[in-house]
Amino acid sequence: QVQLVESGGGLVQPGGSLRLSCVASGSIVSIDQMAWYRQAPGKERELVAVSTSGGSANYADSAKGRFTISRDNAKNTVYLQMNSLNPDDTAVYYCNAPGAFMNPPRYGMDYWGKGTLVTVSS
Repeated sequence: QVQLVESGGGLVQPGGSLRLSCVASGSIVSIDQMAWYRQAPGKERELVAVSTSGGSANYADSAKGRFTISRDNAKNTVYLQMNSLNPDDTAVYYCNAPGAFMNPPRYGMDYWGKGTLVTVSS
């Protein structure tokens, strides 16, 4: 069984920063693709950033220039450094890892953490 556990959320003032972490555990040798999503109140879940073990990364337009996704492949961990936060960034942030991109692969499985709440407010 694969588990994803996020941490690092909390209350931050506008303009502040937070660093989220997500650790994957279970019978995993490696994970190629890991991503961060978020879901704001009353809105659908949206992709924030995605990274591969090779170092490539893609960001939602709302995250470009402010957020940085990074990996520690040895620890099957993904981070999200969030800077210049504003109230529109308030959401539950979820870690995601598709099973097809794991070693060993779990085709048809899509793993999610339980989320960590980020609140940006003065």
